Amino acid sequence: MSWIRQVARPDILALEPYAHAAWQQGLTRLHANELPWRVSGDESDAGLNRYPEPQARALVERLAQLYRVSPETLLICRGSDEAIDLLVRAFCRAGEDAVVVCPPTFGMYAMAARIQGARVLEVPLRADRGFALDTDRLLERCTRNVKLVFLCSPNNPTGNLLDQAAILRVADALAGRALVVVDQAYIEFATDTAPDALLARTPILAAEGSVTGTERKEAPLRMPRTANLAILRTLSKAHGLAGARLGSLIAHPEVIALVRKVIPPYAVPQVILESVMALLSPLHLRTLPRRIAQVRAERTRMLQALAMLSGVTAVLPSETNFLLAHFVDPARALARANAAQLLVRDARGYPGLHRALRISIGTPEENDRLLRAWV
Repeated sequence: MSWIRQVARPDILALEPYAHAAWQQGLTRLHANELPWRVSGDESDAGLNRYPEPQARALVERLAQLYRVSPETLLICRGSDEAIDLLVRAFCRAGEDAVVVCPPTFGMYAMAARIQGARVLEVPLRADRGFALDTDRLLERCTRNVKLVFLCSPNNPTGNLLDQAAILRVADALAGRALVVVDQAYIEFATDTAPDALLARTPILAAEGSVTGTERKEAPLRMPRTANLAILRTLSKAHGLAGARLGSLIAHPEVIALVRKVIPPYAVPQVILESVMALLSPLHLRTLPRRIAQVRAERTRMLQALAMLSGVTAVLPSETNFLLAHFVDPARALARANAAQLLVRDARGYPGLHRALRISIGTPEENDRLLRAWV
């Protein structure tokens, strides 16, 4: 029996996917109750009077190429937030199952779990070790009712990478028991250029209901190293497309097939599909390394400059496009930033960060304005 049948919600496993209108290009559409005319001003390629293609194949392949993974392992979502919500709904029964989170970390993991009625178990990161993963404690907390473990690497709000060997140890220990979800929203900003140990080149067997059916084929690219490991990626950060709300779930085809039962059939609007396809152009991909290098350079400059300010007690090293700094008087620092017409994130609500503010890396001019406000 497949491991996923031991972990996922039985009612979702038994659920028949919604039968959306068939998608066959080149045929006149008289089957989806759409208006046959475009509205005035509609300049989209496909026409906004038509439903968008569910899991648009061209975009799936473009994103799979971008992340160098097999298309069968990728699901398009409306940002990583939707992927988090879908995973919780697919795996967690209200009032019975639980997820593990490692604070301080991204708040949507716990939020999605609580909305679903799942319990949230916390295993804090080790602040004394640079907010490292407490692997032993995490595995101790993973009872049989834990179905999902959310790990953020690089972590928001602390900015550090989690050790990949520790992540794989968790995934191996929980094989057949829980899905380990690694959120890599900020991974493009990380300076570690070593190959991602969470992915492996391997042949895959596509699950029933997945994109390719049940035939075995050699994966031309990569997939998560273990079947119970999933990865979240997004275009919101390094690619500068936060307003497009487009993310990807990368997982074993069995996981993708399960989550496809839960995702709405026309999740991504046509205008977003077309815009993202156009924006993920060769020119964009050529300029991306330069933009990332600029962010890294400003990150280094800001870290050094903030550390010199008398009102700052510590600045954490970061592998993201933000810095977390501890202040003598964070309320005063917030007020002075606002007076300079600048917003920074109040991080004092996170456990262990009662004097911390999170600062996104802006343009050199914006960063200079912030530094002047805090001098």
